[in-house]
Amino acid sequence: MQKIEQVSISLIQHIQNAISSLYGVDLPEEQLQLQKTRKEFEGDVTLVVFPLLRVSKVSPEQTGQQIGEALVAAVDYVESFNVVKGFLNLSFAASYWVEKLGEMQATENYGFQSKGAHSRNVMVEYSSPNTNKPLHLGHIRNNLLGFSVAEILKANGHTVQKVQVINDRGIHICKSMLAWQKFGKGETPQSSGLKGDKLVGKYYVEFDKRYKVQIAELIEAGKTKEEAEAQASIIVEAREMLLKWEADDVEVRQLWETMNGWVYEGFDETYKRLGVDFDKLYYESNTYLIGKELVESGVEDGVFEKREDGSIWCDLTADGMDQKLLLRSDGTAVYMTQDLGTAKLRYTDWPALNQLIYTVGNEQDYHFKVLFLLLGKLGFEWAQNCYHLSYGMVDLPSGKMKSREGTVVDADDLMDEMVSTAKAQSEERGKLEGMASEEADALFEMLGMGALKYFMLKVDPKKRMLFNPAESIDMQGNTGPFIQYTHARIKSVLRKSEVEVVTVPSLTAINENERSLIRLLNQYPETIKLAGDEYSPAVIANYTYELAKEYNTFYHECPILIEEDENVKALRLAISGLTSQVISSAMRLLGVSVPDRM
Repeated sequence: MQKIEQVSISLIQHIQNAISSLYGVDLPEEQLQLQKTRKEFEGDVTLVVFPLLRVSKVSPEQTGQQIGEALVAAVDYVESFNVVKGFLNLSFAASYWVEKLGEMQATENYGFQSKGAHSRNVMVEYSSPNTNKPLHLGHIRNNLLGFSVAEILKANGHTVQKVQVINDRGIHICKSMLAWQKFGKGETPQSSGLKGDKLVGKYYVEFDKRYKVQIAELIEAGKTKEEAEAQASIIVEAREMLLKWEADDVEVRQLWETMNGWVYEGFDETYKRLGVDFDKLYYESNTYLIGKELVESGVEDGVFEKREDGSIWCDLTADGMDQKLLLRSDGTAVYMTQDLGTAKLRYTDWPALNQLIYTVGNEQDYHFKVLFLLLGKLGFEWAQNCYHLSYGMVDLPSGKMKSREGTVVDADDLMDEMVSTAKAQSEERGKLEGMASEEADALFEMLGMGALKYFMLKVDPKKRMLFNPAESIDMQGNTGPFIQYTHARIKSVLRKSEVEVVTVPSLTAINENERSLIRLLNQYPETIKLAGDEYSPAVIANYTYELAKEYNTFYHECPILIEEDENVKALRLAISGLTSQVISSAMRLLGVSVPDRM
């Protein structure tokens, strides 16, 4: 059976009883296909009739007619039905939906699952930046996706730990360090006024500029491109610095700690504004040592191979992959080394861990296939519980970003731009009269960040996306500000009603707008479950947009405050209250705040 919108288990039993009575066959519920009725047809739930023809032995239309008549006769809340080819569309009585509304309203943390037998211990890794540059647009999608997936899994009743591994060592870190040492003239965040991560990133770009000049000079002197790239003095010095770092050279380590400290302060500012957090931090400078031990033990166990030059490899050609380097000939580690060590450390830290989710772009798909395969070869049974939450890259109208060339869209700059745009649009609409400047600034921040987060998360994670700042902040269409405005509109209605507690009245008639909105609200728990099953905040985002859109239709078609029938007015206020609650709850799962006033 295809589960939909919290359908009563009694309906399933009634369908089974009808089939048994009509055709003398007891069908298990797995063979019943229930789905939402398509918008162009009348009905609340649709039974797919085609799979039942083998037991009915009559046409699809006759089968649907027979089952429909049986259900109307046996089930008090099945009011009517219609048959469209092989689909039986069932319409529920108004009293059913009014009762549902009351149940939803009375449910604490409506839509969320409590912890139970289904609950798992899940660790979600996201962000995981390098300490040689500030966070950029790609990091924003990564952070928002990982954070939201963690919150959605919590809403599904799982215990979740949010972590990141900070890539704080390696040749790329040494590049920034060396460039600062050679060309920085003692510049600090305090002396320059730059955030620490931006200052360090400045010298990463500087290194690349100098490196390219040296490569060009060597090529002009007769070297091949490969020879020039390997022999340029600045890259040779960077490799020497990495060896000194791994040998615990005091001067190199002090410089490393100082510059990484600058970066961490910068990262923390960005994370705070972005609204993401972590329960635990891992550092590559610690985990790579565990990885090296694993690699060495893999050699002893015959899983890996040490070559004549001292480098260690794993031959994965039998698994349809290639030869994988695990330790260089000089003994320095590669990314895979630290990832092996980090995975082991995490399962050591949390022995009850059921799943480890890596939020990393799809450019690293092959890396994670190799990582999970290597962990399995090392004998870790939990390797099968590791999952790569692979997502598409973020493109801009100007093309792909390149960190070392300084062509990235800086995360802080983008957030500033979004908030400035929100301010300009709000002032243009002229709806800020009477709002204190501090309240207005808080609203601009909420709208700008809401636009950014929602736009990033409404796209299926697997898809590559084009980020368009202007489109993301439009007050119309599938945007964060549209949903935020809808929430503020509902709150305004509730304030004006001056009713503190709305009791759902007993009604036997509701109109189609009321029915449609209650039915959509009833889908919230299943939406959260689907989003958790698919690790997709887009499921939540697009549901919330549909809900906001449906409410706006309801608002225009169904008078609320001027409604003379007190029972109808109470029903519409109850629908409004639950809609605002669900919008706020759903947007919170995306990390988005919604205003009470706009």
